[in-house]
Amino acid sequence: TVGIEVANARPSVVPMKSVLDEPKFRNAAFDLPVVLGRTISNEPMVFDLAKMPHLLVAGATGQGKSVGLNAIITSLLYTKHPSELKFVLVDPKKVELSLYAKLEKHFLAKLPDGDDAIITDTQKVVYTLRSLTIEMDARYDLLKIAKVRNVKEYNEKFLSRKLNPLKGHRFMPFIVVIIDEFADLIMTAGREVEEPIARLAQLARAIGIHLVIATQRPTTNIITGLIKANFPARIAFKVISNIDSRTILDTTGANQLIGRGDMLISSGVDLTRVQCAFVDTKEIERIVNFISDQRGYSTPHYLPEYVGEEGEGSVGDIDLGKRDKLFEEAAKMVVQYQQGSTSLIQRRMNLGYNRAGRIMDQLEAAGIVGPSEGSKARQVLITDFKSLDRILASLE
Repeated sequence: TVGIEVANARPSVVPMKSVLDEPKFRNAAFDLPVVLGRTISNEPMVFDLAKMPHLLVAGATGQGKSVGLNAIITSLLYTKHPSELKFVLVDPKKVELSLYAKLEKHFLAKLPDGDDAIITDTQKVVYTLRSLTIEMDARYDLLKIAKVRNVKEYNEKFLSRKLNPLKGHRFMPFIVVIIDEFADLIMTAGREVEEPIARLAQLARAIGIHLVIATQRPTTNIITGLIKANFPARIAFKVISNIDSRTILDTTGANQLIGRGDMLISSGVDLTRVQCAFVDTKEIERIVNFISDQRGYSTPHYLPEYVGEEGEGSVGDIDLGKRDKLFEEAAKMVVQYQQGSTSLIQRRMNLGYNRAGRIMDQLEAAGIVGPSEGSKARQVLITDFKSLDRILASLE
């Protein structure tokens, strides 16, 4: 039997609302349910992003990549509570994902010193990816202590009160990282971006961090062997040549699509042809406005602190004669909690990240806390208030 696919003489749009209302999607017992559109048999294309576990999206300019990303984000916003899911949105083009900035205190995660909810600066992207690897390692440490194998088992154990929050245990939301133009990051940052992405793709599945990467240049110098090996699930919109199709899908076919949301989905074995659901700007605005009108958290979900090598100044350059007015109060708090964390100072004293960071550098120069250790809070070198009082007196 030979099957021949012929394009409809009258193409019709697949509205996002029509697939969101499908029972197959609404009743899906998935951790991260996503509905992308309809297959050639008019069935909704529903899958679990947590099982993928990462997704590579490619296609020529104007063929539907950004609409596909919006469909993924919209699906997850419709099905998950802000306590269960956080997005890290990376948008080098600065305009594609900006509509979601209003969700900063509901669904977005970012660095403590991040000014914008949507990450657009290349250096911030590098720092954020490094921070996510720190978060990954910290989560694996907690899984080891809890004697479980994945984030779902861990959260079930935490919610049944078998894990003590006073010992560092916490509920772990899923984190979905959306990168809209990967080619731009590779061109400007290269291995600084590729290495943490490869590490996250290899290890982050079990602890609930999932990557969705999109590019309009599916060439081998952008989608390298290291990246492809760790992204078994791929989506190809229409591309220009069969070489590009082979790069993304390992087979031809994407170059013969008709465009405007027509795509092929590969899960590692089969290819499925799907018409992507269309979600326009006004619809996204309505969704975002509805969510942002609900009561959110007091702050965004902060990722672990990460300071680049160029950001680590010499302690000897700090003049303790020009200490911050809140230096003494911060010193007492750090000794009281025995936790040398900039985010602790930031939260407890209601300070901006930069000022809290300067105070932490001054505490290090005074010998109250140790040097930065990247993924860990600084060691507090003073254990009692008498010793602290002597140090403070010597600074007068």
